[in-house]
Amino acid sequence: MRLVIKVGTSLIAPGGRIDTERMRALVDQLDLSRHEYLIVSSGAIASGMSNLGLGERPTSVPRMQACAAVGQSLLMHTYEQLFFGKKVVAQLLLSSDDFTSPVRYKNLQNALHELVKLGVVPVVNENDSVSVRELVGAFGDNDELSALLATAVHADWLVLLTDVDGFYVSNGRKAKRLLRTVRKLTPAMEDLCNGKGKLGTGGMRSKLRAAKSASEAGVHVAIVNGRHPHAIEWAIARKIGTYFPARGKH
Repeated sequence: MRLVIKVGTSLIAPGGRIDTERMRALVDQLDLSRHEYLIVSSGAIASGMSNLGLGERPTSVPRMQACAAVGQSLLMHTYEQLFFGKKVVAQLLLSSDDFTSPVRYKNLQNALHELVKLGVVPVVNENDSVSVRELVGAFGDNDELSALLATAVHADWLVLLTDVDGFYVSNGRKAKRLLRTVRKLTPAMEDLCNGKGKLGTGGMRSKLRAAKSASEAGVHVAIVNGRHPHAIEWAIARKIGTYFPARGKH
């Protein structure tokens, strides 16, 4: 199978510092001998903040660009260490233009196809240091980017790893229940979503929209808690998280 794994800022860099042990636990879950993986990784801005000694996420775009430029190299260095002796990793920094321009989109697909064919694990992130549209929310902390990527490579699964167990809905009382399967995303469901994380730019709403987009393109999608020791395997086995069945065709 071909899987796109999206890891959010809340998992990569809780508190603004890269959590190497958490990242190692996620990499260790990958069955590299059986499946093909592409990773969409947030965390560059948060790790850059840490390196630059900034306590709070910048509000100005130039400062965010600077943090992304500093943090991206640290992020990739961490991935290279975690995959050392297992797989070669490749960095791809993408912007929305890479998906809207037919020529660039085809070039992207060709590059990704060749990387996967060579047994490489592509690590994808927004090109935050130069493409400011992503910084102001175009990709929603890489959620939309992961859906676009999963569609581009005809992935079997998109697994959105976050810091909650999935999508919760109210049952009319104070208690909320985990929605195990979403066959159709409604505006009412989106209205149940609240704010964004402190360090990331996404939220549950952007994850729901990404899941809708990918599932309509023929990709199975799961939103699961990345802190679970078997998050990726159990997401696919539908033991945990919120599942969006593939509805379209590649």
